[in-house]
Amino acid sequence: MWSFIRRCLVGGLLFWLPILATIFVLRFLIDLVDSSLSLLPKNYQPENLFGFHIPGFGVLLAILVLFFTGLLVGNFVGKELMKFWEFLLNRIPFVRTIYSSVKQVLETVLVPSNQSFRQVVLVKFPNQENWTLAFLVGQGLKEASEKLGNDMLTVFVPTTPNPTSGYIVLVEKQNMIELSTSVDDALKYIISLGVVHPKVRG
Repeated sequence: MWSFIRRCLVGGLLFWLPILATIFVLRFLIDLVDSSLSLLPKNYQPENLFGFHIPGFGVLLAILVLFFTGLLVGNFVGKELMKFWEFLLNRIPFVRTIYSSVKQVLETVLVPSNQSFRQVVLVKFPNQENWTLAFLVGQGLKEASEKLGNDMLTVFVPTTPNPTSGYIVLVEKQNMIELSTSVDDALKYIISLGVVHPKVRG
């Protein structure tokens, strides 16, 4: 009897928890973006224009701003403006480091034509007796390859359960095993502490 009740409770928990967690995260993100509406002049804020609060209006505004910004920087004039803007930022010592780093990471993750972070590999880490999942970033430091006399590649070894932190490791190409597992499946495996296994691809 107790096992039946426990099974029902666990089943209910597995049904509701993911839904509630998703709603909570989406609600947090929407509220966060909606708070950006306070930057608008008071007369142009939705509450004053329409007389009531519109949930998610900030998300719509953010999407429109991103779309038109992308439209602008996609043409010749926009590209020239971007070059000038980056030139100004690169003249500021501390700012240029942050800006260039964030831009390179975003370009790596978001641009479909870029193959970095698209390959899941196995590498020996943290010692020669153990293997772990890693993401291929690209070519390693040229100087390191020259001094070691081997073709070095850069991989990112994520931590569990937070894959946004991790280690940058230089690995010899022959000491790396490429997997057919997708990045999404590998991330699920890492976040779930190894409970959710990647799908086997033929």
